[in-house]
Amino acid sequence: MQNSIEEAKGALRDQVRAALQRIPAGQRVAASEQARVLLKTQGRWRAARSILFFAPLPAELDVWPLLTEALAAGKRVALPRFVAATQRYEAAEVLDPTTDLELGQFSIREPRSQCARFSSDWVDLILVPGIAFDLQGRRLGRGKGYYDRLLRALRGPRCGVAFDQQVVDEVPMAPRDLTLHCILTPTRWVELKA
Repeated sequence: MQNSIEEAKGALRDQVRAALQRIPAGQRVAASEQARVLLKTQGRWRAARSILFFAPLPAELDVWPLLTEALAAGKRVALPRFVAATQRYEAAEVLDPTTDLELGQFSIREPRSQCARFSSDWVDLILVPGIAFDLQGRRLGRGKGYYDRLLRALRGPRCGVAFDQQVVDEVPMAPRDLTLHCILTPTRWVELKA
């Protein structure tokens, strides 16, 4: 059973990655801007005093410009930081993105070692990347489980961030997989029953 779930996840990753490669660069930029505008209208965003961002990879929807806006609005901002000794991500606070970031283990921007670990396991809004999402709140990650372990260590509403092409009918789910509370795409905000 577990093998069939993993095979289905692998096939879905391939399918969605192929769809993402077909999105022209200009359309990616416009869609990311549209999603950022939509996110800023949401009550969850406006009420959040602490937000866990992610540093988007080239194929991911880009909400990065909101990090600076969140800091300017007085919100606490954190990013995942990979800890090689434990082979896990932890949330670390970012005060100034121009000086607090470096390329980490996987060539992804993350907080430098001198940035404090986020002081709470509660985050008001957790922005979650992934390969695919469905409207039941299921998420398909990259397959290593690093982000899932980080999400298990934090409490707070989890919001999937995706291009519309990443929302599929059904994401295969294993018992250890967590569900989301909402999904943001360029064209919609979906509240879910997590």
